[in-house]
Amino acid sequence: MSAQQLNLDTIANNLANSSTAGFRQRRLQFQDMIYQNLVTPGAAQSQQTVSAGLQIGLGTKSAATEVIMTQGDLNQTNNPLDLAIQNVGFFQVSMPDGTIAYTRAGSFHLNNQGTIVTTDGNPVLPNITIPSNATAVTITQYGVVNATLAGQQNPSQLGQIQLATFVNPGGLASQGSNLFTSTLSSGDPVLANPGGTEGLGTLQQGYLENSNVDVVTEFVQMVLAQRAYESNSKVIRAADDMYSQVNNMAR
Repeated sequence: MSAQQLNLDTIANNLANSSTAGFRQRRLQFQDMIYQNLVTPGAAQSQQTVSAGLQIGLGTKSAATEVIMTQGDLNQTNNPLDLAIQNVGFFQVSMPDGTIAYTRAGSFHLNNQGTIVTTDGNPVLPNITIPSNATAVTITQYGVVNATLAGQQNPSQLGQIQLATFVNPGGLASQGSNLFTSTLSSGDPVLANPGGTEGLGTLQQGYLENSNVDVVTEFVQMVLAQRAYESNSKVIRAADDMYSQVNNMAR
């Protein structure tokens, strides 16, 4: 019942973030617990026969929460600083403590210095500053940032957005605020330009990636978790009734 409660908490978190840009759903994984060996499998019952064993399982436990890294749907916003990654990759974000975090949420804007930052004000790496006299900003699918300045006809190149990828992106640690940090499980980040030979995805300007949570599937999983919880509670009541009858017979 405790394991199913954690399962329900995971489903609730997925549903709560079904509208969070760049969110990656999680799935709880279970493991069976230790077994009581009443008769060890392979034990000799006689010179001619071998026992198949008699083992009693002691339940289940929560083992891990797996991050599902499937692509979310793209939502057109027409905001020139909204970026969506089509396929593999993460944006790099410089944190206040000097560490680097990673995100799929490309809802960026400018701070008072003209630097491209996240919704929390953390700079996107590499740092790119848009001049205050820029009349238009374009970001190509390969991450090249161009701006048309007042009085100029041809755009000026301001910088290049790089993406990060990991050997095991499912091993990233969620930090909240749409951010991940690398771990020993994820491996070190591999940096490259979008759409290059390294296999990273391309950028879509004026789009945001929606959460990859399938609301219908999560509701189905919620019902299954509730039914499993109810079934386990009935087993506990049935076992309690059986022990009660045994005690009454002893009297």
